[in-house]
Amino acid sequence: MKTLVLTGFMGTGKTTVGRAVALRLGRPFVDMDALIEAQAGKPIPRIFEEDGEAAFRRWEADLCQALGERQGLVIATGGGALVDPVNRAAFSSAAVLVCLNADIETIVERLGDAVDRPMLGGKSPRADAARLLRARQTAYAAIPWQVDTTGRSLDEVVERVVALAGVQTLYVTHPGGRYPIHIGQQILCYLGGALRAAGIPVEAKIAIVSNDVVAPLYAEPVRAALQESDFSPCLCVLPDGEAHKTLETVRRLYDQFLDHDLDRSGVVLALGGGVTGDIAGFAAATFMRGLPFVQVPTSLLAMTDASVGAKTGVDLPQGKNLVGAFKQPALVFVDLSVLQTLPLEELRSGWAEVLKHGIIADPGLFAMLADALDVGDLSVTPDMLARSIRVKRDIVEADPFEQGGRAVLNLGHTTGHALERLSGYTLRHGEAVAIGMVVAARIAEVMEKADDGLAEHIAHVLSAAGLP
Repeated sequence: MKTLVLTGFMGTGKTTVGRAVALRLGRPFVDMDALIEAQAGKPIPRIFEEDGEAAFRRWEADLCQALGERQGLVIATGGGALVDPVNRAAFSSAAVLVCLNADIETIVERLGDAVDRPMLGGKSPRADAARLLRARQTAYAAIPWQVDTTGRSLDEVVERVVALAGVQTLYVTHPGGRYPIHIGQQILCYLGGALRAAGIPVEAKIAIVSNDVVAPLYAEPVRAALQESDFSPCLCVLPDGEAHKTLETVRRLYDQFLDHDLDRSGVVLALGGGVTGDIAGFAAATFMRGLPFVQVPTSLLAMTDASVGAKTGVDLPQGKNLVGAFKQPALVFVDLSVLQTLPLEELRSGWAEVLKHGIIADPGLFAMLADALDVGDLSVTPDMLARSIRVKRDIVEADPFEQGGRAVLNLGHTTGHALERLSGYTLRHGEAVAIGMVVAARIAEVMEKADDGLAEHIAHVLSAAGLP
């Protein structure tokens, strides 16, 4: 259970919200400022007065390092505690960091005369607060989860923070850097903050590339989330389906980019399943010789497989994915709540890839999934998906350009791709891969590369998922 850390500027409600969230989640609450005062034996204004700000910051740094190793807490930091990137990094792997914010008028109203705020020691607390807030804005923006407390009741803020408690974040390292994969429930409204934390400047125009099935469902929430973080989004819509994964569709997408005045400062955001991601990613890799790319997958298949690993492209009449490029995303953002509108057949198709990852490298995951499927449970949790993605992450990090080891991810795909093509792509990808995995297991048994009965066991679990 990851620790939940609340940070942000003074007056945004960190301690009040933190106590309420801890009570709601049944977790211990830690107020860092109160803990420092207890350890120092004096209030923070006296620490500043007698020992200086540098001494106080050392207390904070030591406490961040100590608390960063703890699990299952709710922590409220001081306003400047996580301005230092070293302190943020102390929590990065074991915690979810949430930044509370408010407008300057609300902050000043909450602070009152600010006589006990050592950082606001001048004649004008409002001017001091505004100046200090500007100085810390970049550090606060580096945190993807932003909750505005302006005009919201305590209950509303607590609901938003609690929704973030189960978020999982993985990082994929590649030759050009690394990118985060955020996984959670009901988190689409935080997309703008996640883009800013990933280094996308607010001046960038965001081209939302979706299809005519997904766009009516989620384009407006995505647009609103981006606008809330001061981005300027535009929408480009493609026809849905593998049959449209062609160079002609990419050409028409270029036309839409130009119609929306997308230039070298723009960003391409894929909102849809694997086909949409493949087309949008290839367009991002080639338009204006390459634009930053963001993945917001809306199918389980895309979440666990297509959105991770940087492979993009389109089909030719001779076969699948024969034209494409490796295009590393700046961010992968997964909101599992969008699966509620996914047709059952598509959800099952995605389960084939999740199970595939268990077969490849995580027998414990496969066993856990098999138990869930035996009782008819097709639900997907952030922990489950993170574990599946971790298998692919580890493989693509070791072989980013598909030079050898990455071939294990093609389990079931040799037969699967053939069946897809022979069916005129009426057979879903996951259905074809399910059949292909059983074929591969049978061949492995015959070649004495797998234990007898493995194919039958895999087939049983796939059948429980409603797959062929």
